[in-house]
Amino acid sequence: MQLLHTMLRVGDLQRSIDFYTETIGMDLLRTTDRPDQKYTLAFVGFGGGNKNGEAELELTYNYGESEYDLGTAYGHIALGVDSVAETCERIRAAGGNVTREPGPVKGGTTVIAFVEDPDGYKVELIETSSREL
Repeated sequence: MQLLHTMLRVGDLQRSIDFYTETIGMDLLRTTDRPDQKYTLAFVGFGGGNKNGEAELELTYNYGESEYDLGTAYGHIALGVDSVAETCERIRAAGGNVTREPGPVKGGTTVIAFVEDPDGYKVELIETSSREL
């Protein structure tokens, strides 16, 4: 088996595409508009996504929905990065919201930080060189 994608419902598709491509650095891989079913999908990812063995993020815009109750069950998306501090600075410079500054995870040495996407979803940044497996 292989993890193919994670889906997030978003209130403004272009705003979310811009965040994940321009601020985070993913590529827009493909879009699908289903007017009869009243939704549009955009898939973003790194390294070509599924065709290159990488997982993707599916951004789903349901026509007429501008916000969602995120609930309490959702946790976060995690992205491996070379330098958490540098990535946070780049995200902050692009207008992104860093909600937990870079530093070691409680009780460990893995360096992490958290940022928030435009819909309020949490994205954890994990410094791959410090990652405890």
